[in-house]
Amino acid sequence: MGDQTLGQALLRIYDKLMARYGPQHWWPAQEPFEVIVGAILTQSAAWNNVEKAIANLKAAGALSPLALRQLPLPELARLVYPCGYYNAKALKLKSFAHWLGEGYDDNLDKLFAHKVEHLRQQLLSVHGIGQETADSIILYAANKPIFVIDAYTRRIINRIGLAPAANSYAAYQALFVEHLPSDVRLFNEYHALLVCLAKDVCRRRPACQECCLNGLCQFCARLPTASAR
Repeated sequence: MGDQTLGQALLRIYDKLMARYGPQHWWPAQEPFEVIVGAILTQSAAWNNVEKAIANLKAAGALSPLALRQLPLPELARLVYPCGYYNAKALKLKSFAHWLGEGYDDNLDKLFAHKVEHLRQQLLSVHGIGQETADSIILYAANKPIFVIDAYTRRIINRIGLAPAANSYAAYQALFVEHLPSDVRLFNEYHALLVCLAKDVCRRRPACQECCLNGLCQFCARLPTASAR
């Protein structure tokens, strides 16, 4: 598939998802630092459990870099307990808070002033921040154009039949970044819509007949009930 055709296919998928689900208004947070905390806590966790952990942090007055640095690690772990892996995630939050204080005086504007690639390199240097978490921070907290790749996105792209040749984070990300306009709102909504589809119908055991993309999907086309589309 040529670059132009691939770009058109991706936009067609986006249009169908938007028509079905509408704008998702991600990230559900009141300010950028809350987005960062949520991006760290949502690793291997359901979002409703992350919300419980963030509510605990808010109630304890601990949703700031300074408060996270001052809070004893066991107490922080207790507050984030609902989202699982609480000891590891408490340490990750502490690491980010110390890094932000030492390198940027807790000033997110100073951090976000970097261009995307340098900002990404900076975030990836912090304990506990991998590619998906870094990109979530860049897109949803810094409002800079980068496409977040997660397991849901891989699943949908694979089933549709657009998987890149290399099975790597970078290859999946390039699929979107190199064939779509570099637009924050587009990347934001697209990723959120893919997550919505994966949770709604494109689950591990997909409900293909209910999917708005079934007419574009190779996985669906191979099913015995494909004619039901």
